[in-house]
Amino acid sequence: MPNSLKKITKNIFSNSNVLAISITNALWRACSNGWRPYWPLYLKQDLGASIAMIGILSTIQLASQLFFQIPGGVLADKIGRKKVIVVGTVIRLFPPIIYLLATNWIHVVPALLIEALRSIYQPAVNAIIADSLPPKQRGTGYGAYRMITTSPRLIMPIIGGIAMDAMGYKKGIKVFLIANIIAILVALYIRAKFIKETLVKKEQQMNIKKTIYSVFDVPRTIWVIVLFSAISSFALRIVMPFINIYAIEIIGLTNTQLGLVETSIGFLSTFLSVPGGMLADRVGRKPIILFTSCITPLTRWGIIFVSGFWQYLLLQSVNSIGMIIGGVEGVLEMVAGPAWEALVADLVPREKRGTIRGIIDTFTLLVGAPSSWIGGYIWQYYTPQAPFQLSLILGILGVLIFSIFVQEPIKREE
Repeated sequence: MPNSLKKITKNIFSNSNVLAISITNALWRACSNGWRPYWPLYLKQDLGASIAMIGILSTIQLASQLFFQIPGGVLADKIGRKKVIVVGTVIRLFPPIIYLLATNWIHVVPALLIEALRSIYQPAVNAIIADSLPPKQRGTGYGAYRMITTSPRLIMPIIGGIAMDAMGYKKGIKVFLIANIIAILVALYIRAKFIKETLVKKEQQMNIKKTIYSVFDVPRTIWVIVLFSAISSFALRIVMPFINIYAIEIIGLTNTQLGLVETSIGFLSTFLSVPGGMLADRVGRKPIILFTSCITPLTRWGIIFVSGFWQYLLLQSVNSIGMIIGGVEGVLEMVAGPAWEALVADLVPREKRGTIRGIIDTFTLLVGAPSSWIGGYIWQYYTPQAPFQLSLILGILGVLIFSIFVQEPIKREE
């Protein structure tokens, strides 16, 4: 690692907020990366859910989050980032406990609703990271943050795949769920103790009418970003819950092979995140986002032409490069690319970051919510390949909108 990169990375992680959020996210991702890739297969084979029902469950989870993004953003801007993050982390403890006890896909629904409530803290997390990074190193900072949070994918998915092949989905997933619960308890302690508030509080009374007006008083570019994010989310979510099922049941991969693919993606995520962020700082956010947003729809579409493990590995690796560097919003448990995160932070002043992130997430979820149900319906009643074809068309549409209407700011917000 060059000395300049070492110095920048050291400077970024000298901030206790970035370090605490990074470590705690990495901690529970180390556990969730062991079971999440196999969750749709567990729902189908052990809890009795059909492909269409898996799509509906994903839609329920996504749609439920709609109610909490803007309130979460407003709370982060009014009462502070830390309080919202700590409360959200407490809520995060309950879904894996319910998943652990579930014996039927119906039992999963309450956990999905609680997990949606947990998402109330996401705008606060986004805001506190943006607050804690210097503007000139924002792309690199988000890259370093992503490097740490995605590092568990270096090894955990293949460990999960080996566990699923050895123990079956039922036992394997329960082992990782127990570990997930322990990780969240540790993360709760770290966040409560080490996160420092970044919101500068001003003495003012809460004016409901003024607050509601301010929520939607945002620059035109932000609304274009919202539209682009929403279309991109729909394009991804229409296939996302079913990609691993397609890989196992149609292409013919084993669980271990699927884990190896996920681990390869983790390797790329870990080692390309910081260089990708530095590139976004040097050449600009928009060119990076445009380039990567062209790659991802093509590679998702290309899955329907894959006939074996090595082709699938190559295609998913290329796709992951696009998601790592310039990936946009809209997918639960996924970290947006450093170029995207930096662009949003550049456009939004500190005092409105929580609210604006809540708006982006809300409208992204609003448009993307029915996509998984639609994808599952198309898969089950037409062909498994059709959702991937529709994903390509929508992805290209999003790229055209972004390329024409989004411009980077001349002066970046602090």
